[in-house]
Amino acid sequence: MEKKMIETERLILREMTEQDFDALFAVLGDPEVMQHYPNVFDETKVREWIHRNIERYEIFSFGLWAVVLKETGELIGDCGLTMQQIGGNIKPEIGYHIRKDMQRKGYGTETAKAVIDWAFTNTPFQVLYSYMKHTNAGSYRTAISAGMKLVEEFPDKVNGITKVYAITREEWIALKKESILCSVETQSQL
Repeated sequence: MEKKMIETERLILREMTEQDFDALFAVLGDPEVMQHYPNVFDETKVREWIHRNIERYEIFSFGLWAVVLKETGELIGDCGLTMQQIGGNIKPEIGYHIRKDMQRKGYGTETAKAVIDWAFTNTPFQVLYSYMKHTNAGSYRTAISAGMKLVEEFPDKVNGITKVYAITREEWIALKKESILCSVETQSQL
């Protein structure tokens, strides 16, 4: 049985299941979506991806979750928290993949913000990261829109140059307070 983890205005993030294979293959097997990865995923890699995330749920209680449109129930990508090696250290990383036809609609930012909220509410992590190939402008725009800042760039064999974005717990708290203040001000003007 799939477990719902996070709900946003337009999306549900839930645990992946083997039944998500076709929808995830449409994302991870797409050469345009995966152009900044070392390779496009074939059927075997997508199945391994699903199984690895199911293992993460059991071990960590988090992983990459299926991103599902609330309105239709359609799976359009994945987003979540994983432990990744970034610059030689294991760090908590917010990762996301959104199907090509669903990009540029704010879904990546909406899910990344929701995962950041979830992570700072449910884990002891003091800093969360997102890293990507330096040419992946869509990915770093999403990180910036979610409140992250560029904290490091370094050369590596896989990406040529890797960009690392991060948000601290203190920065997240400040953004939440700012958001509440803006909401109160807007309502008082109505």
